[in-house]
Amino acid sequence: MKKFSTSINGYNKYEVNSFVNDVTKEYESMLNNLKAKDTEISLLKEQLAKYQNLESTLNKTILLAEDSSSQMKKVAKNEADMIISDAKKNASHIVNDALIRAGKIEADADKLQRSLTLYKTKIKQTIEEQLKIVDEIDSIEFEDK
Repeated sequence: MKKFSTSINGYNKYEVNSFVNDVTKEYESMLNNLKAKDTEISLLKEQLAKYQNLESTLNKTILLAEDSSSQMKKVAKNEADMIISDAKKNASHIVNDALIRAGKIEADADKLQRSLTLYKTKIKQTIEEQLKIVDEIDSIEFEDK
């Protein structure tokens, strides 16, 4: 606390005025400093609000991305399941067609085998009949002599 010296009419005016000037300067300095701090606080609050808004937006974006990702996974899985199902159906059709063709080929082969056997039998019979005729010709010639 400042003490002033006394003069005829009270305290020394020069000391009091000097003190008042010093207090005024100090007060103005503190007031300017306080205003600067208030401005800085306001700016920091605005930046904080922007960052909080940005954080909120990023969180929403992340949630949307996760939802989109999970939906894409579901769609991809469904498509893969459909492709696999179609492939199995096509494979089943191919196998069935191949079995049918194999059955036809086997039936044709059996028919050809039977035809060949029948043809061989007919040829043998014809040859045997011809041999009998040949044998009969020999016997006919010997009887006349």
